[in-house]
Amino acid sequence: MRINFYNNTNENVFKYIHEMKKLFKTFNSKKYFSIIFVDEDEIKELNKTYRKIDKVTDVISFANCDDEEMQNSKDLGEIFICVKRAYDQAKEYGHSPLREFLFLSVHGYLHLCGYDHQTKEDEEIMFKKQDDILNNFGIKR
Repeated sequence: MRINFYNNTNENVFKYIHEMKKLFKTFNSKKYFSIIFVDEDEIKELNKTYRKIDKVTDVISFANCDDEEMQNSKDLGEIFICVKRAYDQAKEYGHSPLREFLFLSVHGYLHLCGYDHQTKEDEEIMFKKQDDILNNFGIKR
């Protein structure tokens, strides 16, 4: 799996990029996507423009294709991670920033793959998949 990383902030996110590369390498896939690290203003604008929600969020994913096209497409899309929110949430939830950044990247990736959490049943499926991926990589809550 190939990931293109972009850092639109002044924060040093190299250690998270390094671990994300290791985690997604375990997927053994020919697909690729981008992860873009952004500040609160940028993610708020994305959220407002594309989701009509005028507030800061932690992660937003934009898939490049729908479920039918996904089988043939190699480019899954883009994941935007708000760096400040990741740090704040790590502190709030009592775990490391590394765990939060990996969680957000996996969460975003699963959205690119067609998972969502609109219903309770879908949420259970997606969140179990997230936990399985992180646990198998050695990232526990």
